[in-house]
Amino acid sequence: MRCNFYPGLTIILFLSCFVPAVLAQNTIQISGYKTKVADHWVDSVLNSLSLDEKIAQLLSVRAYSNKGPEHQKAIMDLIRKYGIGGLTFFQGGPVRQAILTNIYQSQAQVPLLISLDAEWGLGMRLDSTISFPYQMTLGAMNSDTLVYAMASEIARQCRRLGVHMNLAPVVDINNNPHNPVINYRSFGEDKTNVAGKGLAYMHGLQDNGVLATAKHFPGHGDTGSDSHYTLPVIKHSKSRLDSLELVPFKQLIDEGTAGVMMAHLFLPAYDTTRNLASSLSQPIVNGLLREYMGFKGLIITDALDMQGVTNYFKPGDIELQAFRAGNDILLLPQDVPTAIKSIKQAVRNGLIKESDIISRCRNVLTFKYLAGLADYKPVIIRGLTEDLNNARSKTIIREIYKSSVTLVRNTNNLIPLDDTDSLNLASLSLGSQSITPFQTMLSNFVHVQHFCHSFHGLDEYADSVTELLRPYNLVIISLHNLTNSPDKGFGINTQLVSFINQILEKKNVILDIFGSPYVLSQFTDIKNIDVLLVSYQNSVDAQEVSAQIIFGSLAARGKLPVTGSHEFPVNTGIVTVGNSGLTYVVPGEIGIKPEELLYIDTLVLQSIADSVFPGCQIMAAVDGKVFYQKSFGYHTYNKFDPVKNTDLYDLASVTKIVATTLAVMKLEEEGKIDLDMKVGDYLPFARGTDKADLTIREIMAHQAQLKPWIPFYKNILHDGFPDTSIFSKTYSTLFPYRVAENLFIHRDYPWMMYDTIIASPLLTKKEYVYSDLGFYLLKRIIENVANRPFDSYVQEHFYKPLGLHTMCFCPRDHFDLMEIVPTEIDTVFRHQLIHGDVHDPGAAMFGGVSGHAGLFSDANDLLIIMQMLLQYGQYNGQRYLDSATVVEFTKQQFPYNRNRRGLGFDKPDTLADNNGPACGSASSQSFGHSGFTGTYTWADPENKLVYVFLSNRVYPTALNNKLIEKNIRTKIQQVFYDSLKKARK
Repeated sequence: MRCNFYPGLTIILFLSCFVPAVLAQNTIQISGYKTKVADHWVDSVLNSLSLDEKIAQLLSVRAYSNKGPEHQKAIMDLIRKYGIGGLTFFQGGPVRQAILTNIYQSQAQVPLLISLDAEWGLGMRLDSTISFPYQMTLGAMNSDTLVYAMASEIARQCRRLGVHMNLAPVVDINNNPHNPVINYRSFGEDKTNVAGKGLAYMHGLQDNGVLATAKHFPGHGDTGSDSHYTLPVIKHSKSRLDSLELVPFKQLIDEGTAGVMMAHLFLPAYDTTRNLASSLSQPIVNGLLREYMGFKGLIITDALDMQGVTNYFKPGDIELQAFRAGNDILLLPQDVPTAIKSIKQAVRNGLIKESDIISRCRNVLTFKYLAGLADYKPVIIRGLTEDLNNARSKTIIREIYKSSVTLVRNTNNLIPLDDTDSLNLASLSLGSQSITPFQTMLSNFVHVQHFCHSFHGLDEYADSVTELLRPYNLVIISLHNLTNSPDKGFGINTQLVSFINQILEKKNVILDIFGSPYVLSQFTDIKNIDVLLVSYQNSVDAQEVSAQIIFGSLAARGKLPVTGSHEFPVNTGIVTVGNSGLTYVVPGEIGIKPEELLYIDTLVLQSIADSVFPGCQIMAAVDGKVFYQKSFGYHTYNKFDPVKNTDLYDLASVTKIVATTLAVMKLEEEGKIDLDMKVGDYLPFARGTDKADLTIREIMAHQAQLKPWIPFYKNILHDGFPDTSIFSKTYSTLFPYRVAENLFIHRDYPWMMYDTIIASPLLTKKEYVYSDLGFYLLKRIIENVANRPFDSYVQEHFYKPLGLHTMCFCPRDHFDLMEIVPTEIDTVFRHQLIHGDVHDPGAAMFGGVSGHAGLFSDANDLLIIMQMLLQYGQYNGQRYLDSATVVEFTKQQFPYNRNRRGLGFDKPDTLADNNGPACGSASSQSFGHSGFTGTYTWADPENKLVYVFLSNRVYPTALNNKLIEKNIRTKIQQVFYDSLKKARK
């Protein structure tokens, strides 16, 4: 006896997380399967059956779990009265099917062999279950390892549901692009690829206790008609079939497939009997498959209610012909009583031998034994849906798309798009009326203007759409909701092609096809398409993976499994190299179970309901892999504008670390700033004052005896409103700094603020006191040393080269207000909703650009900055800061003075009980900062974890302190640590 373990399998590290263990009792062993124990059970059952019941054991009947009591009663009658051997389930749901399976099995004298047509998983037939990628998508991968992993997981799910046989894999070679029935269900047109993928699929099933079925023998790939409706003709010679179509079947038979399904085809090369399907042909079933190819397993007909056979034979005659041809399992007979009667009558008439019935029944019972039915146990209903929808499946699916998305054209190596400064990008999703997951993922890499349009009415709106695209020099067009039907051009029509050609005449274009590779044949004039990708399916995972490939976050690795067109033959595929920036994954890819993160959703949604904040963005990454990225709620409690991942939040004091501190780090490296030099060395106006001797190090560690803050605005209010001698409602050279809508401050007033800071008294004791005032001064120091404006310095040295497209000061100058989340309704100073202007009054009076506040960003850009710091100054192959600089700035500066702070950065407080700046699991190496508006970010080099939380908890009033009181931000942070700890065990 031997275990059918796929010999070519290369075990790779990530698969160890989700490939089910190969348990001895779950392993289907085909070659040399006969044992005394098996024979004893088979013989005892066989001897208990009448002739009618032996015939019935060969019948597998169509069953549903979404039909009513009449259907259930009919199935029950077939089990009780006739003793049918099996059920093949179709539409329904997993819990309903499991309940019915238990009921049906309880009434069966011999346990039923339950089968399912689950080529791409249970989701092919059942709701509330997982659909894996199609076999055509699998065929694009260069490795068979993931096919094995997928089939292993499908097997686990089948067994959990009480399914013993999967009517898969399809090993037809789809060398006819007009094939209406196989097509995307095939691994492709290359026989070696089809055979290899088929073997991996077969072993994945059988190594994990589920009978595999190679189909559709002897090969349904080169047909132009559908056997569900007619009898397709295969006119090829025996030598051609032997050298091509039969190759995958030979290999799966040699490796021990449990079953082979016969196709309904007419093959005159083997049997010239008119209108006789191969499934009913003795020369093909018994002669070719059983004798010539030496197959010892179960031969299964294709559905006997298909018109490929019903057009020429009546019920009863069909089953008789199928039996006489040599089939073991007669699949989906139309009339069970008639079928049994017909076969039994044939015994009496001498057309068939009773010994043949006994032999076939023995074969079926043997495979029932191998499938574990000698020790049948009912399906456990509790937890079934959860067990069938797990992170392991999601991870496998994601990895498949990473390996399959195919780049077939890349003019001038345009992708990966790494130099985005010169690009003015637009994306156009055709076939969708709303923003697609593909477009959402694109926005993580660059600012993209998104457009959508259904396929309907393109000719009518072509001119208006092309006009909308006029400002952009590169358009990413994606095709969605296509079909797999050759008769419908795979969803492509002349109107769509003409529309795309119109764009191609004026724009550089990247075209991404979320559909069949045969779509390529619909584009006969594609010389103007700069980049062409085939992403195979319209799933969320395919879209998110493909978008990352365009920007180099992931490498392109796929090869066309079929000939897409004359220009793109089979195995076409350009391989790219991924960069070292962030990648966006599902939690399972790093071993985190998604259900372990559900508490975050619960906590956030409850917080929104409790008016802790109206909405938020949350992100987390480990090892540079973003595994959590969600936006919740709305911009305000009015619930008009849902928070999007690309919306900008006022970062408040987080500005201190991702603007001011970064600038000081860079200038310190260049020798232009010395941390232990004094303010007076850099600011002439501070000389001769008590601020002159404050060192940069003390200021950045908040140990410079400076007051926490100064309410500058209070001195310039007149009767509670801004003094008109200092403020103007309109912009002018005299009032150039915008403070809020219709409010501009005098050009000299920022200097008066500096004077106020310089004149403010120092605290009596040199100890840790958090203060904004030093960061006002640091902004001016940076500008003096760098000889340029503070905001342009950080933009040039960090934000622009890092590819950050939302991080900026004064966001109203760059973004629509709909993209910026408002903060407080200011009833004290500005008397209006603060929207697109900095919330902090002092920063606002500096025109929105200050060292302590003023920066806006989405969570993604902030996470990139923190990831760069986590990686000690390096990101995406570029070095922005020296590693020694990062270590120095992020370490505790004055540990013996009960000061936890680094330089600019906050650090964990080892003395805090529950309300420290970080959760309890944050390491001593970690660092970050929080912001008054409800923002927070933290990086932990020891755990390689980065976390970002952005909210506007100050809406509608800054008096709302629930976020801080409830420790929401650090509670969420602790969930990430806990889930990561479990994943690493």
